[in-house]
Amino acid sequence: MIEKRYLRNLKMLSLEDQKKLKDTKVLVAGCGGLGGYVVEMLARLGIGFITVVDDEVFEETNLNRQLFSDVNTIGKKKALVAKEKILAVNPEVSVNPVLTKIEENNAKEIIAGHEMVVDALDSIPHKILLERTCEDLKIPLIHGAIAGWYGQVTTVLPGDKTLSIIYKNRSNGIEKELGTPSFSPAVIAGIQVSEVVKISLKRGEILSKKLLYVDLLNQEYHKIELHF
Repeated sequence: MIEKRYLRNLKMLSLEDQKKLKDTKVLVAGCGGLGGYVVEMLARLGIGFITVVDDEVFEETNLNRQLFSDVNTIGKKKALVAKEKILAVNPEVSVNPVLTKIEENNAKEIIAGHEMVVDALDSIPHKILLERTCEDLKIPLIHGAIAGWYGQVTTVLPGDKTLSIIYKNRSNGIEKELGTPSFSPAVIAGIQVSEVVKISLKRGEILSKKLLYVDLLNQEYHKIELHF
């Protein structure tokens, strides 16, 4: 018997699929524009255990795009607000807020024990750290990034080293130049969550060694084969 909250998942997902998602442990690194949408989508789908890692508080500048931000959450820790919001939507989900930044000295400890990691960070050096740590722990990493009308997604399996290649010789993103509107994070987060589901259920084609580039200004989607 399936809970009513998941009835609209049926046809696309079986009862066995839903149980598998409930048993899946996902870490979301960052709970801002991308991360907020990722966390909520995962919880509504029925992912049973979500760790949310973010050391920041909500600010007024977040109100244009960050799902969990509102006038009442300004000044509050993003990860704690995420837990409160998610438990109001789906109390069946275990939400583990981690109120720190992932750094060299704590990355393995924080990430270990999860089946996959979703990259919702805006720092390129920290994205590379995520990739390196997931490589060491043999965990898939689902990368996402946005800037203005544009975004990208790729899934980094152990051994791929995709981010180290596409971000070679770059230390800063371009989102500050192009802006971060409300709709781009939602689109890219949705694609990242679909990768989580496919990995968990071992279904469909994932974006390993492929970069999905999204141009929302011209509604163009390009899947680029990466040859290393």
